[in-house]
Amino acid sequence: YLCGMIGSGKTAIGERLAARLGRAFYDLDREMDRELGYSFHRLVQEQGWLAFRELEYDLCKRLAGMPRIVAALGGGTPRYAWNRDVLRGTGITILLDANQKTLADRVRQADRPRVNLGVSLEEDLQRIWFTAGHLYRQAADVVYRTDAGKDIDAEVADLLNLLVARGVS
Repeated sequence: YLCGMIGSGKTAIGERLAARLGRAFYDLDREMDRELGYSFHRLVQEQGWLAFRELEYDLCKRLAGMPRIVAALGGGTPRYAWNRDVLRGTGITILLDANQKTLADRVRQADRPRVNLGVSLEEDLQRIWFTAGHLYRQAADVVYRTDAGKDIDAEVADLLNLLVARGVS
């Protein structure tokens, strides 16, 4: 499983990593949209965060039961103990870590929709990391920095080496 904050590279790296490993790739946010038939942002607006977190947990349970996959978790997924608990022991969780400036630049460049409006992107990222950074690290078996200036293919190669060292083939 790839976890990390928004903009850390979970989807971009995950798709390539899955291809290199010959495994199916799942993006939790995309799976949520597919299941709903509309954007999860709409779910949050119409039904609130509790409905979102319940669906997220249900999808985590499904992913945990799927062998030999690569999955990009949602940006906030590791912040909740029930998600960490259901995923623990069912695969290797890699935290894709990057500094907040890099994350903000990537989010802006990709023109990603914001969930927490009312504060600047930088403030939002700082608040999330300050309050939950330890939870991301707690969820992770491995921490890998995606702001070291490497291109995505080099990052995927590094991650493949990390996984092989942990017995993944």
